[in-house]
Parts: sequence; structure tokens; C-alpha cells
Amino acid sequence: MAKVLIVDDHPITRDGLAMRIQMESDLEVCGEAEDVVDAMKAIEASQPDVAIIDISLKSGSGIELVKEVHARFPDVRLLVWSMYDESLYAERALHAGAKGYVNKRHVRETMITALRTVLKGDVYLSPEYSAKMFQRLSRGERIDDRAPERALSDRELEVFTHIGEGQKTSDIAESMQLSPNTIETYRSRIKDKLGLNHTAELARVAAQWVLEN
Repeated sequence: MAKVLIVDDHPITRDGLAMRIQMESDLEVCGEAEDVVDAMKAIEASQPDVAIIDISLKSGSGIELVKEVHARFPDVRLLVWSMYDESLYAERALHAGAKGYVNKRHVRETMITALRTVLKGDVYLSPEYSAKMFQRLSRGERIDDRAPERALSDRELEVFTHIGEGQKTSDIAESMQLSPNTIETYRSRIKDKLGLNHTAELARVAAQWVLEN
């Protein structure tokens, strides 16, 4: 049986996913974690075949966790799942070292297929997103380099998302385990990259982006 580790900061969500996985005769849940530190400890202790990692964790970033796990435990397959649309984070997840991306809205229909796909060493993306990528490439469509999901680094996009959710600098710093000064530096970089002039404009654009995505 393949061992699966679940990393998500919502206990009820972890329980629901674990119950679904345990229904399969070839899969078993070997552990759970809610943040980056616990996840690294759990991976080292249980040596899972695959880890399912959420983008947004209790503390730290799911994308940063993927990078760290991929570097330290290259044999562990990584599958990212999130409420965010694939167009926002799927490519980032793959670049970080993940083998697949699942949208939580479709997890009931896709998770088991995704797990078995990445366990085989293949990449899992939804058929719909794969088709969109192919169409974009075949048509030679121009990508908007000023869009947040394109213009910002992983850390900057994480800060941008927190801003859009209405969080204060101190709250973002605590969540990301960084200093408030570092968050302010990220705010400045984000405004420069997106061509924004004021803090109020940044808050408005970030809130609209989160609402749309």
C-alpha cells in the first residue's frame, strides 16, 4: 500500500480527506500535519510515498514547503491541493517540485486519480486546465506580465493574497514567520511590480484579485 501524508491547517478537512483515502485498498494515510514544521517532522518520521500539501497553512507557505520537501526528500511525490484556481498556482507548484495540482472544489472526483497518477511518476493536472494551456500555446496568446500571478514571486504573491484578505502587516508577519519590516519591504516591491502608487490602491487591487480568484 502507498503511504499518504496530509498537510492542511483545517482538522475537519484533513479528516474528510483521510476517510476518502482510507476507502481505497491500495492507499493508506500515514500521518497528518497543519504547518511547515510539523510537516517536515511527519515526513521524516513516516517516510510517505506521497504528501498532499495545501497552499495556505497555519504558519508558512505550502509552496515553500514543497520546495523544502523536494530538496530534502526527493523520493517523496508531492501533490498540491488548494481552493485557488489552477491558473494561479499550478505552474508555481510544479516549478517548486510538485507532481500535480488539485482544486479542492473538485477533490471528490479527482483526488484518488491524482494520487495514483503522481505515484506512477506522472504529472497530474485537470483535463480542463491542460486543454487551456495547450490552446494558449497553440494560439500564441500573449501573457499579461503585469498580472499578480505572473509578475510576483512566490513570497510576494503570498503577501499580496494576505493583503487582499484584509490582514494587517503584523498578522501577515506572524503567519509567514517573518518580521513586519520584511513584510513592508514585500509591500513596496509588490507596488513597484504592479505599478501601484499608494497603499490604499494596493489594498483595493489585492482585495479585488482575491475576490475574483
